[in-house]
Amino acid sequence: MSLEDAIAAAALRRYDLSPEATATLVNVSENATYRVDDPATGRRAALRVHRPGYRDAGEIESELRWMDALRAEGVVDAPRAIAARDGTRVADVAAEGARRDVVLFEWLDGTMPSPDDDLTGGFRMLGAISAALHEHARRWPPPAGFRRPRWEHATMLGPAGAWGRWQDGLGVGREELDLLGRLDEVLARRLAAFGTGPERFGLVHADLRLANLLVDGGAVRVIDFDDCGWSWWLYDFATAVSFFEDDPAVPALAAAWAEGYRTVAPLSAADEAELETFVLLRRLLLVAWVGSHQHAPEARELGAAFTEGVCALAESYLSRFS
Repeated sequence: MSLEDAIAAAALRRYDLSPEATATLVNVSENATYRVDDPATGRRAALRVHRPGYRDAGEIESELRWMDALRAEGVVDAPRAIAARDGTRVADVAAEGARRDVVLFEWLDGTMPSPDDDLTGGFRMLGAISAALHEHARRWPPPAGFRRPRWEHATMLGPAGAWGRWQDGLGVGREELDLLGRLDEVLARRLAAFGTGPERFGLVHADLRLANLLVDGGAVRVIDFDDCGWSWWLYDFATAVSFFEDDPAVPALAAAWAEGYRTVAPLSAADEAELETFVLLRRLLLVAWVGSHQHAPEARELGAAFTEGVCALAESYLSRFS
């Protein structure tokens, strides 16, 4: 049994669950996520065991507060955090001499979209969802003590980037360092020119990739707000094409996303033209993530080939924007 498994087992005793309840690991990324099944009641839930040093309890509670507001106003269907018996939603759980923050969420039904599907209609819907999130963020006054990370060039690609240095990514040799270094410089320059004014920058989900969407009939549910924070509105599109940024369908998906976005909120032609910049920003950030997250199965599977993919994208981008 891993430490996270032990924490998850100990956490079950903190909630209104029967002694027969079990926790089964379903995903490891930043955190470990478990499916909780309670055979005595037929109840199912999702348990998130936070890795230490990524988000503190105050940041996690802030995440939950935004989700509360989104649900209350009917902006998106997002999971509700379930309080422990002592009333806390971010539980401090100990096992095997270690402590972790834990959150129990209600279970939402649905299936994750696949990149192999025809995603054009889905991205049109996702554009509308993104715009609704952004419109809410523009008018919502965060409560006192609200704290979430900033996703900008320095915190993403700088020496102390949130997911490590892209220079330490898998398969980054001398030629890759030169090419991706030039990409980094161009991205920094274009992002500085684009600016962080309120018309372009605010509170975003910051991880709207397919794995965090659940399709149930005609409904699309949004989960995993763990990375929500302050960034460019357009960054939400870039996260939606995470790990398949080099798919030939991405330009069409960008156009569909923009079309859906404009059904809810304005999106200028100048902003739409910059979507590719944010795709490259995300892809370079993910090179750092793959290199620093080899404990996660998804990162291990991607390996050095992921860096080769970003190099191809970088050459095309730099031929037009350097």
